[in-house]
Amino acid sequence: MGQETKMEMIYDYLTGTKFKQRVDAIVERFEDMQDNLRKERVFMEKQWALRAKQIDLVIASTVGMHGDLQGIAGRSMPDIESIEALQIGNDD
Repeated sequence: MGQETKMEMIYDYLTGTKFKQRVDAIVERFEDMQDNLRKERVFMEKQWALRAKQIDLVIASTVGMHGDLQGIAGRSMPDIESIEALQIGNDD
């Protein structure tokens, strides 16, 4: 086929409904992907917040238990540096 004929075919394709339908389908898939990503982000942020709260509660309980034991045992209770670090980290 000649170059002019191919150009006419391309023009007809680009100005026809089939090209529009294909572009619409591509855009729709991108919109679906974007919506799924947004939903996944919201879900993960909720999960991360829940996990962070659980970790904070475990740290607070651990520090509290250490404080209780220090109250009972007094100076004979050895200092635990990792507990001290948790207390400093919680002050932030």
